[in-house]
Amino acid sequence: MSVINQIIETADDQLRYLSVSELEAIRNYMTTGERRLQIAQVLTENKKRIIDEAQKRLFAKRPEYVQPGGNAYGDKRYNQCLRDYDWYLRLVTYGIIAGSKEPIESIGLIGVREMYNALNVPIAGMIDAMVFLKEAALSLLDPDSAAEAAPYFDYIINAMS
Repeated sequence: MSVINQIIETADDQLRYLSVSELEAIRNYMTTGERRLQIAQVLTENKKRIIDEAQKRLFAKRPEYVQPGGNAYGDKRYNQCLRDYDWYLRLVTYGIIAGSKEPIESIGLIGVREMYNALNVPIAGMIDAMVFLKEAALSLLDPDSAAEAAPYFDYIINAMS
C-alpha cells in the first residue's frame, strides 16, 4: 500500500478530511516519486551484479555454506539462495516505489524466520546475505538515493534478527 493509500484509509476510517500534515506528506511523496522510480530502476537493471556481489561476500565469509553438507552446497541449493536474494531485492524495489515498507511486510516477511528455521537455513547467514545485498545495492546509488533505499533493506535485516 502506498503512502497515499495509507493516509486516505486512515482519514476515511476516522470519517474526516485530510489534515494539513497529511496533505504535506502526500505532496512529499509525489515530489520524490521520480527519484524513487530511478532508484528502483538502478536496482532492477543491476540485479545480477548486486546478487553476484552479495553471494561472493557471503560465501567468502561463510565458506562452510557451499561445502558438502552446507545449506548452499550443490547447484540446486546454491540457486535457491540466489533466488531468495533476487526475491528480497525485488521486495525492496516494491517498497521504494510505494514509499512504504508495507509491501515488504505483506509479501515477504510474514513468517520468514519460522520458514527458514523449518528449512534449517541459518538465520545469521540470511542476515549476512541481506547486509551484503544492501551494501552492493547502495554502492551503485548516489548518497541521497542510498539514504532513501537503505531503510528498506534495514527493515528486512531487522525482521530477520
